[in-house]
Amino acid sequence: MNSDILNIMQEKSTGFSKSHKRIAKYIADNSDKAAYMTADRLAKSIGVSESTVVRFAAEMGFGGYQKFKKALKEATKTQLNSVQRMEIACEKLGSSDILNSILKSDIAAIEKTLDTINKAEFEKSVSAISCAEKIYITGIRSAASLAEFAGFYLHLLFDNVRLINSTGADDLFEQMLSIGKNDVLIGISFPRYSKNTIRALEYAKKNGATVIGITDSTLSPIVHESDYCLIADSDTSSFVDSLVAPFSVIHALTLAVGIKNKEKMQCNFEKLEKIWDEYEVYDKK
Repeated sequence: MNSDILNIMQEKSTGFSKSHKRIAKYIADNSDKAAYMTADRLAKSIGVSESTVVRFAAEMGFGGYQKFKKALKEATKTQLNSVQRMEIACEKLGSSDILNSILKSDIAAIEKTLDTINKAEFEKSVSAISCAEKIYITGIRSAASLAEFAGFYLHLLFDNVRLINSTGADDLFEQMLSIGKNDVLIGISFPRYSKNTIRALEYAKKNGATVIGITDSTLSPIVHESDYCLIADSDTSSFVDSLVAPFSVIHALTLAVGIKNKEKMQCNFEKLEKIWDEYEVYDKK
């Protein structure tokens, strides 16, 4: 229902009372802002009572305003442009203790991810990565940092890791030309979802590779193209994406792969430590 909430609201509008029609019109015209408003604030913006807003959420089929708000947020978050995100961030945090608010928000995102992530999908992802002939990783724009993080640590374990850096679909396919059924592609994308990442997953799946998606919601287009999908909560209402929970999931994923391949990991790190000492990679003073 979440992805169709605005359409459903429009379809139901003919049967709404006058006050509910006002609420529906305001949300339709200002969905990007309304999705982040409390019931009280939304009521004041429209000129109705808070109880009227709560009843509107119930008439829409939700057991409370918070569930309605969450559905509206899901439906609109991929449509927010950078200007709208900046306005929402300034409105939400402009007069608050930003450091305190953001750190608490990130803690909440990790806790939510811990409660909802599919542990079986996680274990299957660990096994698929461990058994793969080649491991491809892609993440574009803000997700590029996540892809590089995964690539850096997996490369310490395996010599078959390929980080795909792409600005266009043509060179993306060139980098994945030989991907096949014994390979794995880890595709990472958060709103606004990259079309090239989706194309990469489609191409990998078409060629028989195992696809592991890392994204923010079961409604994400990444889910449809993935054999296994890890959902990590992410707040994309600001012009700076909160990717703390996705980083934690990738941290856990790479560590689990390392522990599953403990002997190989130990052997590689013994060699690396000698190289790092010989070439003075790290300052030991």
